[in-house]
Amino acid sequence: MKKIGSLLPVILIAAGLAFYFIQRPHAFYGDAVQPGITVQDFTLTGVHGPVSLHDFRGKQLVILFFGYTYCPDVCPSTLVNLRQAMQQLGPSAGAVQVVMVSVDPDRDTPEVLANYVANFDPSFVGITGTKDQIDPIASANDVFYEIKPGISPDDYLISHTATLLVLDADRNLMLRIPFGNTPAQIADDLKYLLK
Repeated sequence: MKKIGSLLPVILIAAGLAFYFIQRPHAFYGDAVQPGITVQDFTLTGVHGPVSLHDFRGKQLVILFFGYTYCPDVCPSTLVNLRQAMQQLGPSAGAVQVVMVSVDPDRDTPEVLANYVANFDPSFVGITGTKDQIDPIASANDVFYEIKPGISPDDYLISHTATLLVLDADRNLMLRIPFGNTPAQIADDLKYLLK
């Protein structure tokens, strides 16, 4: 009995620490959006025809990424990080849909885009549209992009926002993940949102 009494402070401290670590708020690596902002539904074109944001309502999370297939660095590294983050989620990855919106409709046909994203993960979806369709969607989601002319009309780069936008099942923007977060950091934030 005396032994239990002497262990009581240790037990109470351990229980308190366990409670703290279980109940403490999650420290996001991305930027949490509180309260979530509802993203307006939109329709663009995928390889099999029209694709709307509401088509993914069966997913717990949708990750929107704006980029283009000719991007030499940011887009491929972001998609590699997303692929690795999905792998770290394991079976939970099925509750997440990655959607890449191309801001380069002149070169990124739905077929080109579908092949491009499939090289990173077959579950990723690529969609695009005309500039008149893309501009209001990008603007509404604080996404900037600008064509940087090259040496020929077909040889150009596009400067663009490289943030991942994480939406919940009700199309509420919950998290902005900046470029440069590691796959482990992305996966950690997604795991918390999937709870």
